[in-house]
Order: sequence, then structure tokens, then C-alpha cells
Amino acid sequence: MLDRISLTRFRNHAATEIAGTAQFNLLVGDNGAGKTNVLEAISLLSPGRGLRRAALAEIVQHGASDGFGVGASLLTGPRDEPVRLATYSEAQQPGRRKVRINGAETTATALGEWLALTWLTPAMDGLFTGPAADRRRFIDRMALALDPAHAVHASRYEGALRERNRLLSDDRPPESAWLDAIEAQMVEHGGRLIAGRANLVDTLMGRIAHMPNEPFARPALTYAPGGADTAEALSQALFDGRQRDRAAQRTLIGPHRDELEVVHAAKRVTAAQSSTGEQKAMLVAITLAHAALAAQGRAGLLLLDEVAAHLDPVRRAALFDQLEASGAQVWMTGTETAPFETIADRAAIWRITAGQITRL
Repeated sequence: MLDRISLTRFRNHAATEIAGTAQFNLLVGDNGAGKTNVLEAISLLSPGRGLRRAALAEIVQHGASDGFGVGASLLTGPRDEPVRLATYSEAQQPGRRKVRINGAETTATALGEWLALTWLTPAMDGLFTGPAADRRRFIDRMALALDPAHAVHASRYEGALRERNRLLSDDRPPESAWLDAIEAQMVEHGGRLIAGRANLVDTLMGRIAHMPNEPFARPALTYAPGGADTAEALSQALFDGRQRDRAAQRTLIGPHRDELEVVHAAKRVTAAQSSTGEQKAMLVAITLAHAALAAQGRAGLLLLDEVAAHLDPVRRAALFDQLEASGAQVWMTGTETAPFETIADRAAIWRITAGQITRL
């Protein structure tokens, strides 16, 4: 689990230290006090842009002349030395996020080798009705928690995709040799993306199949590739579609067009057509199934922002039971401690007030 977490010039936290953590960690305080900011800081101890996907300039405390810093000790065993994880920015390069592990500078991708981290926030309530890009980011975040290399393939595929689209939209027709080279990169990394996403959905469904229909609506997940379901199929589709893509000035087939289809298993109704409550319940069910899978390998962390307060007592009790059984370290926020009273005796609790933190 993570312990000795520090936030420096991070949003409204000038210098915050959190120590003495447990499996359940509760952050309570008024809206705007800085609870979600702590979760966001923790989320940056993994590859990617964190749970808010914010620009680095937005993260640095208002008025600060230097960059931000987030650090934490990862406790891997009772006799092992803690692994110190850190991410930060500097005034000289405000747009570049840096990472250190045990003091040695490395890439953000390396963080995924230590932590399997995921989250559930109120902003995700519209996941099933929003754009497909949101669902692709959702499955990629979950896939990353199971395979650290997934982030590398996603990044390199996106880079090659941008280059192909640039060539397609250029006034001059692209040379075949350039397209061959770029498409080879897209096939290499896109094929791994396709395989990783398919494996994630299959593995999740294997876990979800053993979950009860209640109190959380059980979802059925299907991975729908964006026109090619293997690296070989992607290679052929890119080659065959050059003229069509040139006319459209963008690539019309590939993992960037993938979709995650979700259905309410008992009612056989798509998640998008289900009630708001049912959508929330299915999202919780997916998150719980994934948390249990992620915690089987590397250290599993789950960040839940304002989740418990919107559940009835029966669902809250089921949530806490399944979280405890998952083995993941859990961080939750709320405006009061009442929703967490059944786990308060085995949780670490902090009150946050205007970026200041006090242990309860």
C-alpha cells in the first residue's frame, strides 16, 4: 500500500503530508476543501494525465513560482525497504512531468510496473452515454492496470496515427514508402492495443460472471474493434483504405475507432438506455471486478470520489465488503463520516479544510 504521501504546491495543497495509511482511507471535508485534489495527486503516480486529465499548469498551486510535487512510499512487504515514487514539474519546464523512482529519474510508464491504479469519479457518471473516446480511455486505464506496457502501445499508436493523418491531409499526395513505414508502426502497436483491450474485456467478464445480479446491476461487456480485430486485419485495412482515407483526410479504421459495448445483463438493455441508477450500479460493478483483478499482481489502488454517499445502506455495505475482499488499497472521499460508519473502526480518516489536513 501507499504511505507517507506528500503534496507540494499541488492545487490548494501548499505542503500536505499523509502518513499512517490503511486498506481503507477516508478523506472528509466540505466541497472545495481539497479532497479530490489528494485523489488526483495519487492518480498521477501512474502513467497518463491523472483522473482529471488536467494540464500541468492547472495543477500547480495558484501563485506558486515553482512546479508541483507528489511523492509516496510504496510498502511492498513487512521486511522490504519502501519504494519511493515521485512525480513533479519544474519552473524551467512547466509543461513536462518528471518521474523518479527511488531517486532515479525515469519515465511515467515505469510507474505502471509498481502500481495498478484505477478510479471512479462523478465525472464518469455519463460514461455510457458520452463519446466513445471516453470509453476507450476507460478500458485503456483498466488494461494498463493489468499490463504496464499497454500505455506504451497506446502512446506510440496515437503518435503514428497523427503522422498518418498529417500525410493524408497534406496538399501533396503522400509517398507510399512513408505510408508503409507509418502503417507498420500503427500495426505493431495497434495490434497490441487490440489484443490488450480484448484480453481485458474477456478477463473482466470472467470475473463479472461470478458476481451476483444484486445489489449492483450485473453488466455484460463486449469489445467492438474499430474495423480490424487483429494486427493482420489492421495492416490490410490501412493499405486498402488509403484512397478513402485520403479523401476523408483522416484514418477511418483502427483502434482509435474501437467501442466498449455494455448491456444490463438481466434486462438485456444497453447501458445507455438504462436508468441513471442502473448505469451507476453497472459502473460500480465493473470497477469492483477490475479492482479484484488488479490487486492480484502489483499493488492495487482504487480511488473512489464521492461514491458511498450516493448509495443506499444495502449497496454501501456490499461495496465495502467487496472492496475489503479485493485486497486493494482504497481511498474514498465524502463530506461527512456517517456513510462510512460501518468501516470507521478499521479505516484511516483525515479531515481536509482549505488544503489543510488533520488526522481524526
